[in-house]
Amino acid sequence: MATPETITVSIFDKDYQVSCPPQEVQALRDSAFFLDQKMREIKQAGSVLGLDRLAVMAALNITHELLSSTEAQKTAETTLAEHAAQLSRGADRIDLLINALKSAKA
Repeated sequence: MATPETITVSIFDKDYQVSCPPQEVQALRDSAFFLDQKMREIKQAGSVLGLDRLAVMAALNITHELLSSTEAQKTAETTLAEHAAQLSRGADRIDLLINALKSAKA
């Protein structure tokens, strides 16, 4: 098991020391950057004042996006499964017709 690496990430002009596995360092940096951008977007909208409130609003927005994306993925997977089942039924029908044609010729 790899030794955790401690890195510094900057979120809304504050530095945070965070430990993570070496293979996760870039993902952590990307996540911190994404959070920083979300907090800045909310601050620019001017509707939220304190750092705590900005962080909570950003977390809520990110969570909403994640849950919406997860739900959309589930819907797409269900639709894909339904289409695959329809294709399978169609292939079964084609096989039956081919076999019937072969039997009729014999």
